Amino acid sequence: MANRKKNTLKVIPLGGLEEIGKNMTVFEYGENMFVVDCGVAFPEDEMLGIDLVIPDVTYIEKNSEKLKGIIVTHGHEDHIGALPYVLKRVNAPVYGTELTLALIENKLAEHQMQNEVTLKIIKAGQTILDTRY
Repeated sequence: MANRKKNTLKVIPLGGLEEIGKNMTVFEYGENMFVVDCGVAFPEDEMLGIDLVIPDVTYIEKNSEKLKGIIVTHGHEDHIGALPYVLKRVNAPVYGTELTLALIENKLAEHQMQNEVTLKIIKAGQTILDTRY
């Protein structure tokens, strides 16, 4: 039996822990990576001149060749608000329900990005499977 290296699932929270907002988690397995949620936080009173706070996406940028997509759980700002900023830095399809993607379409239009991003509708109970991965 060949000695095969076992892949490990890495779960890397980039925001949303011990705070309200900036929900973003990376799931990485071997050469495949998905991001779940892509949210903003709103600034504290002492953060003068700052409109939005987004997660640090340096890890995603450095590993962008592994990124297969961004899955959005629902359309609240703390889950979708950072999408335009992140999608300017990395290219990935965005998966979500029809309502969530409609909200994302509006957000992308605000940033003149509606034709630059692939949005993929998923339905309750659907399995996302792409044998290329």
